[in-house]
Amino acid sequence: MRVLVTGAAGSLGRAITVGLDRLGHEVVCLDLVPPVDGSPFAWHEADCTDADAVAAVFAEERLDAVVHLAGTPEEAALPDELTSHVITTAALLDAMVAHDVPRLVYASSNHAVGRTPRADGELGEHVPPRPDTYYGVAKVAAEALMRLFAERHGTDAVACRIGSFLEEPTSVRGLSTWLSPADGVRMVEAALTAPAPGYAVLYGVSANTRAWWDLEPGRRLGYEPQDDAEAYAERIAAGPDDEAEAEFVGGPYATARLHRPALG
Repeated sequence: MRVLVTGAAGSLGRAITVGLDRLGHEVVCLDLVPPVDGSPFAWHEADCTDADAVAAVFAEERLDAVVHLAGTPEEAALPDELTSHVITTAALLDAMVAHDVPRLVYASSNHAVGRTPRADGELGEHVPPRPDTYYGVAKVAAEALMRLFAERHGTDAVACRIGSFLEEPTSVRGLSTWLSPADGVRMVEAALTAPAPGYAVLYGVSANTRAWWDLEPGRRLGYEPQDDAEAYAERIAAGPDDEAEAEFVGGPYATARLHRPALG
């Protein structure tokens, strides 16, 4: 499969590009920055918010799927978040329809449901959107756009609500939300190759003993995580914010420290 990976220079992007290459996929990269020296991949330096630049990439490359990882990973003003996550997704989806590229795998986020109280129990894919930030709002909107294209154009679109992508968990919350690099590759591979998923949501976390999210939606698509954050539990000391970060699914993003005007 020939796969365009946006945000290829980021931490998740680097893991996914290398992992997909090892699995036999042909990887094409797109990012705002140039490739590092010695990169083995075809590389396009472009902004995903620029629909013409995105269309030019699709016109040049024969593609079978898109893995969309580009976007600011931090909280910002609402217009910036919508541009980074929704406009970029729209530009890619338009180009996919125009060039008959049938599948999108999207790095959504647990922050799309981050205001869900932990007291509600394990989260499934049908939990209603409850964003914890403008970042979360933008992820919800991007998911809605994917669903529209799935139902209007027949695009296969898988939203991966990623927890905490790190080499290893670094907090008590991370023991529940961790996604290992190896499981990140397994997740994307499953989302790329699942037969006819239509629009689907899975939770991008490893097989953590303390997991907060239902892994069954991912397993239906073939995602079988292998790693468990519990292997690192003895290394992680309790912290002063652990109780506050466990109140809502979004952890620190659901706390008052990130409150700001929507347009400020």
